[in-house]
Amino acid sequence: MIFLAALATAALLVVAGYAQYRVPFHTVGRARILATRGLLIVVGVAFGYVTSRYAETPLGMWLALFAGFGAVHVPAAIILFVKRARGSGKS
Repeated sequence: MIFLAALATAALLVVAGYAQYRVPFHTVGRARILATRGLLIVVGVAFGYVTSRYAETPLGMWLALFAGFGAVHVPAAIILFVKRARGSGKS
């Protein structure tokens, strides 16, 4: 079970990396880029912290923290993927 949780967490961290990487390609201005990235990071850490409180083992806590962090990035990653596929510019 831990292996599957670790695999899912790794996938979610890849999604988070993708979202963080693509933000500058679709966002105008350095301040907005930093605000968007910062918001995703803060909400991700907060959500990860809340989910980690329900884990029973130390490893489970870390996996839950990182999985929660990655889960927050999924909607942004999907939006950025669609924008890239459509060839949308910065907004």
